[in-house]
Amino acid sequence: MTAVATADRTLPPLRPNRRLKLPTQAERTLPNGLTVIAVRRPAVPLVEVRLWMPFGRPHLARAALLSQTMLSGTDTMSSVQIAAELQKVGGGFSAGHDPDRLMVSGAGLVTGLDRMLEILAAVLTSASYPSAEVATERDRLIDRVQVAQSQPAHLARTALLKRIYGRHPYAVQTPEPEQIRAVRPAALRRLHAERVHPAEAVLVLVGDVQPERVLDSAERALGDWQGAGHRAELPPAPPLEPGPLLLVDRPDAVQSSLRIALPAVGRTHPDHAALQLANLIFGGYFSSRWTENIREDKGYTYGPYSMVEHSVAGSVLVAAADVATEVTGPALLETTYELGRLASVPPKPDELEQARQYALGTLQLGMSTQAGLASLTSAYAGNGLRLDFLAEHAARLAKATVDDVAEAGARYLAPARGVVVVLGDAARIRSQLDVLTPVQTATP
Repeated sequence: MTAVATADRTLPPLRPNRRLKLPTQAERTLPNGLTVIAVRRPAVPLVEVRLWMPFGRPHLARAALLSQTMLSGTDTMSSVQIAAELQKVGGGFSAGHDPDRLMVSGAGLVTGLDRMLEILAAVLTSASYPSAEVATERDRLIDRVQVAQSQPAHLARTALLKRIYGRHPYAVQTPEPEQIRAVRPAALRRLHAERVHPAEAVLVLVGDVQPERVLDSAERALGDWQGAGHRAELPPAPPLEPGPLLLVDRPDAVQSSLRIALPAVGRTHPDHAALQLANLIFGGYFSSRWTENIREDKGYTYGPYSMVEHSVAGSVLVAAADVATEVTGPALLETTYELGRLASVPPKPDELEQARQYALGTLQLGMSTQAGLASLTSAYAGNGLRLDFLAEHAARLAKATVDDVAEAGARYLAPARGVVVVLGDAARIRSQLDVLTPVQTATP
């Protein structure tokens, strides 16, 4: 085999970031309280639909089952007929919920938008929750919950939420199987009447559309949707309360699930851009310090990550890694080291610039597709923001200095401010953790 000599190649410099260009959009609030936002993105002849309804936190099992059965029929159509009508226009809908909202999402051909909106209106005003459909989806939901409850990631997440939020509604986000089993169709119809209403809801339509015409279409289809319903209210999220590490025992586990929650701020806070950059430098992308340390250098884990989670009632930064049982203590030590280093030593200018380029690039990337733009617009609208905020945020990212990021690191990422949960085999890892920090043991 003959070796072939190759000349060294120097990578060309990155091109300057393109100026963030916002698409054409229009907005209208209907007399019933529904806000409609239409955004033109003429990439393909499709339209994305996102309906965001503030839902608060009613009985968790009923909310979960309602989102699974909302599209199971109306007064005039079965679930099969709904699906067939949507397929005629190349469309489809799905529903889901989270601690803040009930969401109906869909997509279809632009030429079929009027029919899609008619079907959406029928579901919103006359969803019937047939007994047979509810029974089928109830069993499926129970199966999914039981599978989730056997997974380490779910167990660690559940323990972390309880430790962070205490008595707040965010503390429990998955219903128990027996709670789901007790839900009946009549309860879903009552919940729909109470919570599925247009007041404070936001409908986002993104695609190859003329925004003003689309607003007219939405008003024709949904203008008669009524119902004052129950106003969804959530208390502010409680401040993080650092304390002993919570060790959740999972006997014979071959891995430990490490989770850390740190304070964070909402999107409109002056520190938000600097905190985003500080988090990227710590563990928010593949070139981060944490990844370099416990993945590339030491091989403790495959994919650690950290991210700021935004909710209506507050924001929190969550760092997560799954590591081999025998290196649980060393992995936590290195994690604490990296947090402390960022909280006490300013990042290097080139390190900050790399994180900045990534943040600005992903901002552009998130808007590059119709689906991404629709989801982004809807998420922002649910927090009272519009796409104009993206330009403001991009400007803040571009202007953030080393000192700004160092200050954010010291304020939010200091390890002493964190809440730490470890799920693993307590018999094998307790001694590793005891030498690092006070430990409190619990069961899943």
